Amino acid sequence: MTDEVFDTVTDGSPAGSLGFWRLPAGFEELLARWSAAGPVAYVEAEYFGGVGEQHAAVWAHGGVVLGPLHVEEGHAFGSAGSPISQALRRLGVVADAATDEFATLGLDRHRSSEGWIA
Repeated sequence: MTDEVFDTVTDGSPAGSLGFWRLPAGFEELLARWSAAGPVAYVEAEYFGGVGEQHAAVWAHGGVVLGPLHVEEGHAFGSAGSPISQALRRLGVVADAATDEFATLGLDRHRSSEGWIA
C-alpha cells in the first residue's frame, strides 16, 4: 500500500477496527463489494532483519470470512501457518511440497513495495 494508493482510496472516515497498519478508511467496504465477484484478501507484512509481523483478512460474498489474523513480532506461526499463507490458501493457492503459499506464488521475489512497483 503506497502512500499514493492510500490517499486515492481512503474516504476520510475513521479507520476500521480490523487492526491493520495501512488499511485505508473505507477500503473495507470496497473489498466487501469486490468480494461479491470472488474472494479477495488484504494482507500486510512488516519485517526487518527477519523479525516482524503479519496481518491478513479475506472477504467473500460481501463479508469477512477469514480473520483478521495477526501474528505479532516474536510470536511463532501456529500450525495453520502464517496469516498471509492462510489467506492465500483461502483464495485457492495450493503450496508445493518445498514451500508455503507465499513462496509458491513468488511473492518472496521482492522485499519492498518499491521492488514490486519497479
